[in-house]
Amino acid sequence: MTNNENATQTTAQAAARTLAPAPTPAPRLNFAKAAPKAFKAVIGLDAAARDGLDPALVELIQIRASLLNGCAYCLHMHTSDARKAGEDEARLHMVGVWREARNFFTEKEQAALDLTEAVTLVHRGGIPDDVYARAAAHFDETELGHVLALIFTINTWNRIALSTAKVAGEDER
Repeated sequence: MTNNENATQTTAQAAARTLAPAPTPAPRLNFAKAAPKAFKAVIGLDAAARDGLDPALVELIQIRASLLNGCAYCLHMHTSDARKAGEDEARLHMVGVWREARNFFTEKEQAALDLTEAVTLVHRGGIPDDVYARAAAHFDETELGHVLALIFTINTWNRIALSTAKVAGEDER
């Protein structure tokens, strides 16, 4: 086979792969059934984290982390929950680009979104002091503890959903 034939075949194979439907993921375990104590512990942390926080803020944090982590299952769940709670559709569309659409979010929400990004992407250099200070200026110590716990929790849920191949749109709550 010549190099030209090889290139043509490779291009055709690549085109076929891009046009083919995505393969169905192999069955994965049901985390809730396989590790019920751990699952219940995450549910407990989630409930404790939300305590005292504005429900709209909770959903914004969960949506932003789910976008950053590429978790379609959690993103679908939390955008649906936000809509049911009366969240404005325009704001939901702007969460992914909140820095360019600051006028859609309060200073407090912006501080929470910034902290969510820093914690979710902690591997990119930790939590910058200015990001933490901005959040601390908008939340009292208890609220800030709850915001952090919520960020930890949604990152855990994202990893559970991604690891177990949860399908977006199939809310199992």
